[in-house]
Amino acid sequence: MRAKVHVFLKPGVLDVQGKAVEQALHGLGWPSVEHVRVGKTIEFDLAGSDPAAAEAEVKAMCEKLLANTVIESYRVEVA
Repeated sequence: MRAKVHVFLKPGVLDVQGKAVEQALHGLGWPSVEHVRVGKTIEFDLAGSDPAAAEAEVKAMCEKLLANTVIESYRVEVA
C-alpha cells in the first residue's frame, strides 16, 4: 500500500516560507495571489492489505513523528 501524508501549519501559525513565496509571486507579476501556505508531503509504502488498519497506523506515525501536532495539521491518504 502507498501512503501520502500532507502536513501544513495550522491556521493562525505564521508561515514565514509561505509569506516569502507570496511576496516573490507578487514581484514576478502575480499580485492577486494571497494567503500562501507552504507544507510538505511525505510518501512511503506499507506492507499489508487492510486500508483502515494502514490509515490508523499512518495516523499514529503522524502523531508521534511526522507532524508537530501543536502547530501542524495533517491529512492522510492510503491507496
